Amino acid sequence: MQILKYILKRILQSIPLLIIVSLISFFIIRLSPVDPLAELRLNPSVSQETLQKETQRLGLDKPIIVQYGKWAKSFVKGDLGITSNGEQVSTKLKERIPNTLLLTTIVILLTWLVGIPIGIIAALNWKSNLDRILTVLTSIGMAIPSFFFAVLLLIFAVKTGWFPIGGLTSSDFLEKSLLGQILDISHHLVLPVTVLFTLSLAGLQRQMRANLLDVLDSDYVKFARAKGLSEFKVIYKHALRNAVNPMITLLGFEFAGLLSGAALTEYVFQYPGLGRLILEAVLRSDINLVMASLMMGAIMLIIGNLIADILLIITDPRIRRGNV
Repeated sequence: MQILKYILKRILQSIPLLIIVSLISFFIIRLSPVDPLAELRLNPSVSQETLQKETQRLGLDKPIIVQYGKWAKSFVKGDLGITSNGEQVSTKLKERIPNTLLLTTIVILLTWLVGIPIGIIAALNWKSNLDRILTVLTSIGMAIPSFFFAVLLLIFAVKTGWFPIGGLTSSDFLEKSLLGQILDISHHLVLPVTVLFTLSLAGLQRQMRANLLDVLDSDYVKFARAKGLSEFKVIYKHALRNAVNPMITLLGFEFAGLLSGAALTEYVFQYPGLGRLILEAVLRSDINLVMASLMMGAIMLIIGNLIADILLIITDPRIRRGNV
């Protein structure tokens, strides 16, 4: 019951955040002198009736604050409008959001499965040659810009032909068996996952190392060793549990960082995700698609932070005792 109350409280707290994000995004986009329906007007397949409906729905002939109110009302109702290509915005989002979630989920799982153990190994071998090597490798990973690294891997894929250079599936995807389809998607995910995994791993490993070193130097760990407990119990039963808790808090921020970093990576590899969709919509000044994509991105970030908070409640008994 306490967890349910906490979830409800966090959801209610996120509503003002969504409103602020929508206000900032809307006014920045609408203050641009570019006509938000310019691309739509140039599309011969879009009728004048459709243009008139969009003009009325967005209130383009009214003051900007009224326009925001009309947009917000339509968004709450689920009426997201149409894109500059005449497609439904909701349809585009349904296509792209699962792809971005697939990419970020795989990266987060791989990062945690590899980064946490490496951070523990580095901390337990503090100031050794192994620790120095891992520190150098992670520093290199943190120093490489995601866009530059993505371009390098793209060139590598073009030169060798070992990996697909764009998209999520091959042209004959529907003709493959279920196993073949899974392998095809996995093959297309190798390069974008490698870029995001490399950049995320560096920060997570160094944070885990620093947390564990701080805990190992604490008084209660020294006391546990003085009582004669085995080194295994001291590290994995006492120290590690407290060192991991701050990492769970960072999970939500890591999800946010992956979404922002995934935008350029998706664009380079022509990956059909939400980040690439937002970039392309901004370049076309497609107000319906930009606003809907930004709001979906904000909602995904809030969900990521909420998941991190729930995991923290489960793992930290001090929060369950009433410090929520």
